[in-house]
Amino acid sequence: MADDRVRIEVGFEGGGALSALTSTHLVDQLEEALAASADGAFAIDAEDGRYTLTLRKIVYLKRFSRESRVGFGAL
Repeated sequence: MADDRVRIEVGFEGGGALSALTSTHLVDQLEEALAASADGAFAIDAEDGRYTLTLRKIVYLKRFSRESRVGFGAL
């Protein structure tokens, strides 16, 4: 099974945000850690590099439903 990818946006305490394209499996794990009020750090391998996030500084996590496409295509 191929590892699907999804775009996420992570909002941080103080107003900063990070947008990244990463695997759905990692996003699922991040959501579980946030729901469990886990402390510590979480690493995400994204399209443009590796990010290590401090869980207690995350204010929100947005999972985009799918990648936006520009242009015309067959339906």
